[in-house]
Amino acid sequence: MIKKLGLFLSIILFACITFAITAIPAAAATYTVKMGADNGVLKFVPETLHIKPGDTVNFVMNKLAPHNIIFNKGPDGANLDDLSSTKLLFSPGQTYSTTFPQDTPLGVYQYYCQPHRGAGMLASIIVE
Repeated sequence: MIKKLGLFLSIILFACITFAITAIPAAAATYTVKMGADNGVLKFVPETLHIKPGDTVNFVMNKLAPHNIIFNKGPDGANLDDLSSTKLLFSPGQTYSTTFPQDTPLGVYQYYCQPHRGAGMLASIIVE
């Protein structure tokens, strides 16, 4: 009887530990997007980024200032204004960070640099 009780308690303990380990949410990630390519091309690097809700994207001023980030297209219900920054960055290393909330609608978010939109400085973030 004591062996059976010990086995039963061991199984319960194992199940509880397994549940606790798998129930811990994954840590949010932080990604970097360069504003202006190293080779002097007006583009975001990378031009397409895959993230998850809760992740943060750091936009770093790199080359050919000034730059900013304006989100203009996204899934229905997405608050593009909260993700955007009209503030222009001028100095290499300056950053703007935006976090996609946990309740961010999944889909493609397109953004551009306002001063260089006509030159094709466009990119997208895919929230999966």
